[in-house]
Amino acid sequence: MPEIYGTLGPRCSDPATLRAMLEAGMSGVRLNLSHITLHDAALQIKNLQRAALQCGKKAQLLIDMQGPELRIGALPRPLTLIEGEEALFGEGGVPVPALVLPCLVPGQQILLDDGKLLLEVVSGGGRTARAKVLRGGVLQSRKSLALPGCTLHPPTMTQTDLLNLSLAAEYGVTGVMQPFVRDRADLEAVRAALDQAGGSHIRLFAKIENREGVANLDELIPACDEIVIARGDLGNAMPLWELPRVQKQIAAKCRAAGRDFMVVTQMLYTMEHAAVPTRAEVSDVFNAVLDGAASVMLTGETAVGEYPVEAIRYMAKTAAEAVRYLESR
Repeated sequence: MPEIYGTLGPRCSDPATLRAMLEAGMSGVRLNLSHITLHDAALQIKNLQRAALQCGKKAQLLIDMQGPELRIGALPRPLTLIEGEEALFGEGGVPVPALVLPCLVPGQQILLDDGKLLLEVVSGGGRTARAKVLRGGVLQSRKSLALPGCTLHPPTMTQTDLLNLSLAAEYGVTGVMQPFVRDRADLEAVRAALDQAGGSHIRLFAKIENREGVANLDELIPACDEIVIARGDLGNAMPLWELPRVQKQIAAKCRAAGRDFMVVTQMLYTMEHAAVPTRAEVSDVFNAVLDGAASVMLTGETAVGEYPVEAIRYMAKTAAEAVRYLESR
């Protein structure tokens, strides 16, 4: 049976909800450390451990680090981007990392918040750039930023990542998810930092979220414990119609090498607001298990969704049905 993961968040941080999720089939949780540290999440982690103890389970705890992912900075308030209008990036506008500004040249597209928002640069230079909104919506602080076709090389780990790795063993972390893995050196750096901090027993998950990771998959597979097909940003790195093929190719390589892999992102996306998933979503989970996924994960469905327990239940029951189908063959 594949491992079933949820994501910790405001909708599922209390012991009662976490216990119900564990009893519905959840194996453990992902803790997104893009905005916080392990110290900040101490109460959430304690609640998870308490819930696991109450239902006689050992809950896994995966931490998802900042890594080389690009994000905008803090906004004074949510920003509504209206299609056809322009937005300012850089000084006096949407804050972006300094290394991004030279890439904001006319014609460069900007994807924000896992691709939900799309803009195109119309003018740039120096400390600012202006971009036209092609696909609008509400932009919150610290959301992801991607520049299709632009190659940037931020450091493998941030100082906050190194702090969290030093605390991982103390907080009972069972796995570390390294985002935007580019090559084997990224994984070796994380592994070395973990080992130095007394975390040699902690599993290392390599998130494939860019074309570099896909191209270097053969060297990544032996350098980690599990490959993560992270379809959010991976879907930003290529046309969406190419994503299913790439997912199948990654799964096939992992199976051939005997390496575990996880499938994640929007698996039951509509359950953020609906009590029942779509037929397409259930089929997506079923087929991921048929492809050999060792684990599947929910993100916003449990972190901010209205039906975290029901989402886990649908995920677990669908995965179990897929296993039964495989066994019958």
